[in-house]
Amino acid sequence: MSDYRLNKEAVLRALSTVEEPDLKRDLVSLNMVKGITLGIGSVRFTVVLTTPACPLKEVIRKRCEDAIHQHIGPDITVTIDMTSDVTSTRANAPTLPGVKNIIAVSSGKGGVGKSTVTANLAIALHKSGAKVGIIDADIYGPSMPTMFGAEDMQPRIFQTSDGQTRMEPVQQFGIKFLSMGLLVAPGQAVIWRGTMAGRALQQFFSDADWGELDYLLIDMPPGTGDIHLTLVQTVPVTGAIIVTTPQKVALADATKGLSMFLQPQINVPVLGVIENMSYFTPAELPDHQYFIFGKGGGQLLANQFNVPLLGQIPLVQSIREAGDEGRPAISVGEPVASEAFQSVAEALAQQVAIRNATVDQTKRVEVS
Repeated sequence: MSDYRLNKEAVLRALSTVEEPDLKRDLVSLNMVKGITLGIGSVRFTVVLTTPACPLKEVIRKRCEDAIHQHIGPDITVTIDMTSDVTSTRANAPTLPGVKNIIAVSSGKGGVGKSTVTANLAIALHKSGAKVGIIDADIYGPSMPTMFGAEDMQPRIFQTSDGQTRMEPVQQFGIKFLSMGLLVAPGQAVIWRGTMAGRALQQFFSDADWGELDYLLIDMPPGTGDIHLTLVQTVPVTGAIIVTTPQKVALADATKGLSMFLQPQINVPVLGVIENMSYFTPAELPDHQYFIFGKGGGQLLANQFNVPLLGQIPLVQSIREAGDEGRPAISVGEPVASEAFQSVAEALAQQVAIRNATVDQTKRVEVS
C-alpha cells in the first residue's frame, strides 16, 4: 500500500479536480459530494447527480475513482453511491410550487407524433427514477387518455380543509396526468372559443393537486395560438422541446413553432429538437433503414437555431400499436422504442440540468 494520508479534506481536494462534464465546474464547488466515510485503506461517498437520467453517470464515477487513486493513493478501495436531486429554477413559485421543471412539448403541425413522444418520454424519465406528470394541453383534440388506456377514468374531485375544490390527476404507468379527454364523454367535441380553452388549461395548473414532480411535460396543440400564450402567461416554463419529422413541410411549421419560443416577449429556452419517424426499419430486415420522410431534417433545424438534436425516433409499427392499445411502447419494453426513447430522455434531462445551471428562471409573460 502506498504511503499517503487518508482524511476527508484530502478526499475533497482530490474530488475538486473532477469536472462535471456538462456544467464545467468541479463536483465539490457544485456541492455534489456528500457523506464521505473513511475506513482502513478505503473511502465511500455519495455523488448527487442533477438528474436520475444522467447519461454521464459512469463517466463521473470513473473520474472520481481515478482522482482518488491519483491524488491520494492507488491502493485505496473506492465505493461511490450515486443518487440524484433534480435541479430547478422554480424555487418559491406561487403556482405549482412542488414542480421543479415545466417543459413544453411543441410542434408546428399535427401528425408528427408529438403526443406519442410525450407519453414515452414521460415513462422513460420515470423509469430512470424521476417523478413525472403530463398536462394534455390539446383541449380540442386530447390524446393522452387513449395513449395511457384511461378513456374510462376520471380525476377525483375533492374539497380541501379550507373549502377549495381540487382535482387529483389520474395516474397510469407511474405518470400523473390530466386531460380534457378525462372530463368529457368519449367522442364528445369540445366547442369552445379560445378564451374558454385557455381557462381550462389554467385550471389544470391552479386547481389540481400535482404534489412533488421533477418534470411536468405539457403536450401542446399544433400551431402557435391561444393555448401557447396561456401557458407562458400562467407559469414560468423551464424550456421547450420541438418535435418534427424530417420532411420539408413539417420542418417549415416546426421552424415557426421553435421561433415563437425565442421571441423577445416570450423568451423560453429551447432545450432541443426531437426528430420523429426518422427512418423505417422492417422487423424482417433489422439492418436496413428506409428514409421515407427524408433524411437529416431534424439536424438541419437544430443547426439553424443552434440547439441540440436530442435524438431520432424510428418509424416502428409497434410504437403505433402500443399507443393505440393504451400502453406506450416503452412501458412494455419494446426494444427498439425503449432504446430510442431512453436515449432521448437522458439527453433532455441533461439539457434541463445545463439550462438550470446557466440560465436564470424564465419570467412569466406579462400582457399589457
